[in-house]
Parts: sequence; structure tokens; C-alpha cells
Amino acid sequence: MAENTFNFELVSPARKLMEEPVFQVSIPGEAGDIGVRKGHSSLVMTARMGVVEILREENGTAEKLFIAGGFADVTANNTTLLAEEAVPVAELKRAELEHNLKNFQEDLRDAKTDIEKKRAERQIILTEAKMKAATA
Repeated sequence: MAENTFNFELVSPARKLMEEPVFQVSIPGEAGDIGVRKGHSSLVMTARMGVVEILREENGTAEKLFIAGGFADVTANNTTLLAEEAVPVAELKRAELEHNLKNFQEDLRDAKTDIEKKRAERQIILTEAKMKAATA
């Protein structure tokens, strides 16, 4: 590991998606976005829906991943992001998202219980956030 990098780990409920040295990670936090580099003060934070940007090297190109929220544990040499869902922004297809959004809106109209309504509302919010990430 280079002297200006730290270990970054991205984990979803299904599996570990990434564990490697990186130069910087930007995480969408509930209280605002936070940039993490080696030597960062320790903290635990809630991550909101949004885009995580990962720089593997100082002058590299940022890899962008959409997350559906989660938690991050940051220390001087290690950051672990536990994400509810994570998908590369490049894999988000607008036409597919628009189709899904229409289906979730129909689900909301057809919902008969509060649980069904909440589930459909959550999927609508998530899909709209993915659409925003895909066009940014």
C-alpha cells in the first residue's frame, strides 16, 4: 500500500464489494458529504442515498458508485462503508429506471396496506435518486 493511501472496504448485505487501498473516498453523509483520506479523524457516520466517489490514486479518475444509504466507520488507516445497496453509476440505465419508476408508482396506487404503501414510496424515492445519479 502506498504511503498516501488507506484501506477502503465497501460491503453490502449480500457480499463484500471492494477492499483495496485508495487515495480518497467521498461519502454522502446525512449531515453533508465527507471526503476521507489517510490520517482522517475517527468517526462513525450515517450515509444517505447518493454517490460515493473513489479515487484510487491522487490524480486518478473517480469511480462513482450509487449507494442506497448505510453507515461508514472511518479511522486514520481504514474506512468501511456498509451500504444497503451499491451499484456503479455507469450501470444505471435511464430507460430501465423510468420503466421501474412507473411500475412503483402503479404499486403505490394499488397498495392496500400501509406496509405496501411505504414499500412503494421507498422504491420510488430510491429510483428517483438513481435517476439523478445517472444524469449527474
